[in-house]
Amino acid sequence: CPPSGAMAAATSCRCAALGGWAAGRGAAAAARWRRLLLPPDGCGLRLAPARDATGEAGPGRTVTVEVGGRKMELSSGKLARFADGSAVVQLGDTAVMVTAVSKTKPSASQFMPLVVDYRQKAAAAGRIPTNYLRRELGSTDKEILTSRVIDRSIRPLFPAGYFYDTQILCNLLAVDGVNDPDILAINGASAALALSDIPWNGPVGAVRVGLVDGETIINPTRKQLSSSALNLVVAGAPQNQVVMLEATAENILQQDFCHAIKVGVKHTQQIIQGIQQLVKERGVVKRTVQKLFVAPEEIVEYTKKLASNKIYAVFTDSSHDKISRDEAINKIRLETEEQLKEKFPEAEPYEIMESFNVVSKDIFRNLTLNEYRRCDGRDLTCLRDIKCEVSMFKMLHGSALFQRGQTQVLCTVTFDSIESSVKSDVISTAVSGIKDKNFMLHYEFPPYATNEVGKVTGMNRRELGHGALAERALKPIIPQDFPFTIRVTSEVLESNGSSSMASACGGSLALMDAGVPVTSAVAGVAIGLITK
Repeated sequence: CPPSGAMAAATSCRCAALGGWAAGRGAAAAARWRRLLLPPDGCGLRLAPARDATGEAGPGRTVTVEVGGRKMELSSGKLARFADGSAVVQLGDTAVMVTAVSKTKPSASQFMPLVVDYRQKAAAAGRIPTNYLRRELGSTDKEILTSRVIDRSIRPLFPAGYFYDTQILCNLLAVDGVNDPDILAINGASAALALSDIPWNGPVGAVRVGLVDGETIINPTRKQLSSSALNLVVAGAPQNQVVMLEATAENILQQDFCHAIKVGVKHTQQIIQGIQQLVKERGVVKRTVQKLFVAPEEIVEYTKKLASNKIYAVFTDSSHDKISRDEAINKIRLETEEQLKEKFPEAEPYEIMESFNVVSKDIFRNLTLNEYRRCDGRDLTCLRDIKCEVSMFKMLHGSALFQRGQTQVLCTVTFDSIESSVKSDVISTAVSGIKDKNFMLHYEFPPYATNEVGKVTGMNRRELGHGALAERALKPIIPQDFPFTIRVTSEVLESNGSSSMASACGGSLALMDAGVPVTSAVAGVAIGLITK
């Protein structure tokens, strides 16, 4: 088919350039390149129709959804057809392909073995990697953080007990420097899972919400986001349910934040409807798995008879701390499991373990919902005892120790010249537009913080994610014209929950101890929701 418009111009330009290069290398080379570049029907592109996995011609399916006044395309059936599910999501000239594959045989793991990998290929930005191999190597911080956002958006919707190895791969195909690809990757993962036969209670839809001059903007461009007081990512499920939130803000009002969430959830429903339409057109039928690793009701009921009173006694004894409570519960667990093995000799190990977990969770939930108190005696809104110290070490630019209950974090601040700022690689710069940053927070969680033994290696995904969370909390209070690079370190010395928010509190103290002219203090808390 002959090319037209911009495609024809681009094709002619490339042909002319390559033809001129060949002409300079002799008549034979020029003739050979003319045969390659100019087929008998002219310098046109021959587009073969897409074929499905059986080899039959099929153009695939495409659904266009209008989100925030712009069109987002969701397509499937053309690329990566051997995967259980695949989808391509495009907004503007930014496109992301996502594939989903899940094994049909159960994993040996006693948890949901889900792996999400998001990769930004250099070719997507029209670049060549700058490392000595000139190819993509390990994952960048941006790729890991985006992978974690996708994971949090889809993991809650897998069936309970689905312990089958599942892999979600997100491949950035093209980026236009205007539209961020992370939102497209979340929607692509949702579409790929929904279009596959993998059991999954989706789909979800995701949008980014900005706030510019008091006006909410859905999926703001990079330029709009640079002047936005809010950067909110919302992943919503059908019936206006919220699955995942991630945000950073410039001291906006609570009502503006709540309004942004409502607007974001409303627009996610349009994406969900588009995915559902695509699923309907494709006629997707979910597979029947061998088994779901859930606790049998018979064993659960017998576990209640054996252990309910003992577990309740431990959970209502406020004299326990983290260590003693864990030891008491583990002692009850071992005794109960031995009795269950005698009563149900043919039961699988996971059935016995999960039965005890189900009973423990029910008792804890009922304690919260019915008696309105927690296992350490506090009510539902009471904070743990807080202790703070600053100027821990005179040789440091700034330091602070933050203690909340049995969570203890040591934070330090170090200054250096502006040349010590973190330089982004060319691909991250092309995708996000950020060339460097002069404020960073690094979070460490050594094994001794939870009385464990483990390898002390490089930073893992969890540490990177928690550090980024605390960094987003503190960055808005740093003056933009501060003439130094600031590095905040947060080392968790003891952990009994919410160490990332303790890092935000300790980091705020350390910054003030170092003399940074912050605009305000920052405090963070973790909030859970238990429903009937």
